[in-house]
Amino acid sequence: MTRLALAEKNSLGVEQSRLPTSGLFAMLTYRMTQPPPPRGRILVAEDVASIALVISRVLTSAGYEVEVVTDGQTCLEEALTNIPDLVILDIMMPRLHGLAVLRRLREDPRTHSLKALVCSAKDFRTERDEAMSLGAGFLVKPFNPEVLVAQVDALMGYATSTIENADTPEKPAVYHPKLDPRRPQVQFWGTRGSSPTIGGAYVRHGGNTSCMALTVGDDLLIFDAGSGLRELGSQMMAESRRKAHLFITHTHWDHIQGYPFFTPAYVPGFELSVLGCAGLGRDLEDIFRGQLARDYFPVQLEDMLGSVRFAHLPSEPPLVVGDASISWEYTHHPLPALAYKIEVGGRSVAWVPDNEFVQGYTGPPGALHRDHPIVVPHQKLIDFLVGTDIVIHEAQYSTEEYPNRIGWGHSSVSNAAALIKLAGIRHWIVTHHDPAHTDEFLERQLLLTRQVLEDIGHSAHVTHAYDGMIQLL
Repeated sequence: MTRLALAEKNSLGVEQSRLPTSGLFAMLTYRMTQPPPPRGRILVAEDVASIALVISRVLTSAGYEVEVVTDGQTCLEEALTNIPDLVILDIMMPRLHGLAVLRRLREDPRTHSLKALVCSAKDFRTERDEAMSLGAGFLVKPFNPEVLVAQVDALMGYATSTIENADTPEKPAVYHPKLDPRRPQVQFWGTRGSSPTIGGAYVRHGGNTSCMALTVGDDLLIFDAGSGLRELGSQMMAESRRKAHLFITHTHWDHIQGYPFFTPAYVPGFELSVLGCAGLGRDLEDIFRGQLARDYFPVQLEDMLGSVRFAHLPSEPPLVVGDASISWEYTHHPLPALAYKIEVGGRSVAWVPDNEFVQGYTGPPGALHRDHPIVVPHQKLIDFLVGTDIVIHEAQYSTEEYPNRIGWGHSSVSNAAALIKLAGIRHWIVTHHDPAHTDEFLERQLLLTRQVLEDIGHSAHVTHAYDGMIQLL
């Protein structure tokens, strides 16, 4: 039989004089100046030692003899062996549920009419109605000690003093958290690489190509202009946003193809700055103008009535936009391609959608280290990412696919995981999903990514980006 002995120094070694007088133990301050003669024997079933101690102290001070047990089965056995005058039952107890104990007691002729009080934090109508149907009183935890004594006195048939003015445990004010609209947040508008894709197998992750937006107060920073830029533009029109900055990692088709469908650029009074690094022979404006040539599109750049300004990034980072500081570093990808890091309010996020880390390496990621010959050429990017709070980096190819795609400019899952470890990143969001990868495939790929990180001994939170995903910075 399991019991909890409660005296001046209980079985847990807690002395009465050492108990705090706030919170739950404040109930222990309830005392009667002169304990009356015993008024009856009470069996208490309570598995939380601190609550059992409170109940025992309070009722002993009120003149009752109290025995405490710590599980439902022991309570049932004790009540049937040495029938008490009243039983106090918690509901959620080990071995036997409190209400099950009460039902068993009601089924036995010896305890059919035993006085009972259910004392529980489960303040639900279901439990209250069940207790009442079994002829028991109900007391909600946390409780005022005077209310406990009053309920016990009433069940035992003793007159009790009024408790109308007794203090009840203070309830906190209703908590209504609201999302701070000025807190920086990242939203993904396109997470596919190479080309958009549609169909029922791609609903979970979405099918738009690369586009991410970072809202910093009144400033909107957009990174890449894949097909997701069209939907972002529609939202901007609904919000009447009149200004944005568009940062381009590189000018491959899947990173600029949404620009002709970016509605705000056609609206007079809208201001857009388009920034990127110098290409191979053509400047940024010439490339964007080219995709709007009459041979490809019915509307030309001159038909965009918004104020659109094209500019190359400064020769040295950072570039400051409002409260945000933007820096960049080259990635390993055909054409000059960039990774961006945005720092704001002491937090940072990096956008690296295209990067073939350790090109051609198909060995185990755990064998890679900072001084490995194949890693050394990537040191600048590793150092660039070190200390970043959130890294958004691709892992477009499975380890099975990568040997046939070496030199295409994208990382395998295992190589990308090695980069995350070498840079010490703790939060990795995978983007630039291959258009052939279905939701089912990507879910399995995410499990594999987590396993690879575990295998190489790196603890990081990793998840897949999907169209519409929002991440607070």
